[in-house]
Amino acid sequence: MNLIVFKQPAPNDGAGCCIGGTRVNTPVQDTGAQSETVYNKKSYTHLSKQQIKASFVNKLFKNYFLFSILTLCFVLALVIFFIGKTAFLTFKDISLAQYFFSFDWTPEEGKFGAALFILNTLSLTALTLVIAVPLSVGMAILIAEIAPKWMKTIIRPILDLLVGIPSIVYGYLGLTILLPLLRELSGESLGDGLLAAALVLTIMILPTICRISDDAIGAVPKKYREAAYALGSTRLQSIFKVILPSAGRGIIAAIILGMTRAIGETMAVVMVIGNTPQLAKSLFASTSVLTSNIVMQISNVEFDSTWNYALHMMAFLLLVISFILILFIRFLGRKGGAES
Repeated sequence: MNLIVFKQPAPNDGAGCCIGGTRVNTPVQDTGAQSETVYNKKSYTHLSKQQIKASFVNKLFKNYFLFSILTLCFVLALVIFFIGKTAFLTFKDISLAQYFFSFDWTPEEGKFGAALFILNTLSLTALTLVIAVPLSVGMAILIAEIAPKWMKTIIRPILDLLVGIPSIVYGYLGLTILLPLLRELSGESLGDGLLAAALVLTIMILPTICRISDDAIGAVPKKYREAAYALGSTRLQSIFKVILPSAGRGIIAAIILGMTRAIGETMAVVMVIGNTPQLAKSLFASTSVLTSNIVMQISNVEFDSTWNYALHMMAFLLLVISFILILFIRFLGRKGGAES
């Protein structure tokens, strides 16, 4: 009896048929479909894990940044609320007109006229800008348009370094170097006053205005310069007729930012202004501004007193002024972006 044995074909052995009791395998070309399917499944699983991981990281950072923004807004709201709440208690005992329009600041007698500090602050800021703006913008023009490349690589890092120096260092230099010099020039016994404070503030805000103005001038398209030169303009004509008007918004924003720092500066001003609560009658007369008056008197008053409330109102005024100036800078930035 003949026994016919059929061999089970392997998965890749090909198709089989029987010829005379013998199995003949016909080779079939391996298309690689099975291995390709396995590879695609692995790749799909791998990509899915990467996508899940990336999605998780994105959500984590998104929630972190959202939490940070909400925290900052909450802290800012608390600062405004508590300062404003304490500040407006001032008007329980004195009138609004007396506080803002009276020049008599004698807390011991119950007189809290802040007009002299407000006027002195505005005078100091104006004098500082008169000195600082021409120097800062002129230096920015020199760096951006005239100076050779090697000089730019030296001046710009120096300006960046000056921005980060603490204000008390500037105040100490003003106290030890500037005041003795002003005494000799003016013949005054002390030398402190608006001029000394304005010179110190000029040195402080000059790097800020200069660097931002430099960036604004550098952002003017090169084609504007080429067009001006093509029309026969000289370098100075190109700078003052084309480049500066085009960079005007950025320069104004730089000036306002410097003015914001000048208004809110405290320690350097305290060290050179004299801190006498009186209206400045000359550039060399000892006087006081909002910030210096707050620092000099806040530690000597009772918390639940009109004197303390009046000082908080000064702080609230500084806060409002800073907000207004910053909003104006944002307005200039948006308007400039819309026009471009």
